[in-house]
Amino acid sequence: MEFTAKQIAQFVQGKIEGDENVSIHTFAKIEDSVPGAISFLANPKYTHYIYETKSSIVLVDDTLELDQPVKPTLIRVKNARDCVARLLQLYESSKPKKTGIDSLAFVSSKAKIGENVYIGAFAYIGDGVEIGDGSQIYPHATIYDNAVLGTNCIIYPNASIYHDCKLGNNVTIHSGAVIGADGFGFAPNGDSYDKIPQIGIVTIEDNVEIGANTCIDRSTMGSTYVRKGVKLDNLVQIAHNTDIGENTVMSAQVGVAGSTKVGQWCMFGGQVGIAGHINIGNRVMLGAQSGAPSSIKDNQTLIGTPPMPQFPYFKSQALFQKLPDIYKELRALQKEVEELKNKK
Repeated sequence: MEFTAKQIAQFVQGKIEGDENVSIHTFAKIEDSVPGAISFLANPKYTHYIYETKSSIVLVDDTLELDQPVKPTLIRVKNARDCVARLLQLYESSKPKKTGIDSLAFVSSKAKIGENVYIGAFAYIGDGVEIGDGSQIYPHATIYDNAVLGTNCIIYPNASIYHDCKLGNNVTIHSGAVIGADGFGFAPNGDSYDKIPQIGIVTIEDNVEIGANTCIDRSTMGSTYVRKGVKLDNLVQIAHNTDIGENTVMSAQVGVAGSTKVGQWCMFGGQVGIAGHINIGNRVMLGAQSGAPSSIKDNQTLIGTPPMPQFPYFKSQALFQKLPDIYKELRALQKEVEELKNKK
């Protein structure tokens, strides 16, 4: 599909500088530009690329000041990064969706399949499964008995949704993700462990996206919850009986232990670890590799283990690097004090 600068400017409510009739048919980074592409400039470090870019259109912030003329048509907007995200969403939504059930897929006669659904080759749809209108199940995906999917869900290849789990509308599950595997429940019994049956489910609400190879465990009883708008990166582990609040986002390799409640609009950096049976408040920001052994109140930005405010943390880290020298100085002072004592 092709779009003109005029059409794009109308969509993003931007101001054109240059040829309003120039058209584009693809996207490109400003440093890897090609004719017929639209790029964006949001980071001042990349400003020099705008003078040599081959892209036909460049989205820029309306505050950008240029030292010399540029070849591409510019569209000035309030926030170029936000606008390119909207354009990418428009571009993605304009792609035709697949429909129909491949002859090599297995679909139980007891499953309920909505309208305009796509089920790819070698996908497995078990007894009692319900799949909402417009959902897409890609090849080798597995949906076990009595699982329920809402409308416009996307289940990518090799993802697995275990029995009885419930997904809302507009849920995306990427390849290799596992929804509803058993929670980690074992009781010591002499020289072995007894498995505690995990008879609960996983409930994923609307507009959630789950990254590749992420695991969300079913609860021992009741449900593990992932509330609406949550976005989980690849390789995230959500343990049994947890409750992840609305619009919370987690980067790769975050781990949340069992029976923990995470609030709304939290942001966790990569490899953050959250202990079990604690409460994380709303709008808590945890820096990469932080570890939370106990509950955290609302509206805090923390880093480290245990987490602490950013400025004291970085100050402590700078001091930590000086500890060997400080230790040497302390030993020298101790020696001097001992020598002075012996002279008396």
